Amino acid sequence: MKALSQQLLTLIDAAGPIFAQVGEEESLQPLHSGGWSRKQLVGHLIDSASNNHQRFVRATLQPQLNFPGYDQNGNVRAQHFQHASWPLLVSLWRSYNQFLAHLIAHLPEHKLQTTCRIGVENPVTLEFLATDYVAHLSHHLSQMGVQQDTHQLVKTNEPS
Repeated sequence: MKALSQQLLTLIDAAGPIFAQVGEEESLQPLHSGGWSRKQLVGHLIDSASNNHQRFVRATLQPQLNFPGYDQNGNVRAQHFQHASWPLLVSLWRSYNQFLAHLIAHLPEHKLQTTCRIGVENPVTLEFLATDYVAHLSHHLSQMGVQQDTHQLVKTNEPS
């Protein structure tokens, strides 16, 4: 999991200069017609980090994980990311993901096959959740112009 942790740190570092070029006004604009703004997308990524943080920790402490599903649009609405400052969102996103990289690097080997069920989705393993988290993050960062070599990242349609 140390390699996955390093991939996450590399994504965080790649996003830094791109996010630094975005001003408050630009962060409010939808990335495409009818879509989320950069603020909302980074907010979604913070929310994803928060959800996955709990999944990772709980899956290491239990014989199996049963976790509720995720309403991404409802979460973005409820947390009003569009009204938070861009620097606050970027700072929180960066710090949270740096901590998740630390956590991923220290996931116990013997817990990686812990069965995890998210909502009504098919069960997956803790290892899958961690790998999928980094792939999900990479996908959304690419929508904001962060280019990263993702050939080693696993892309899935499972819960993120």
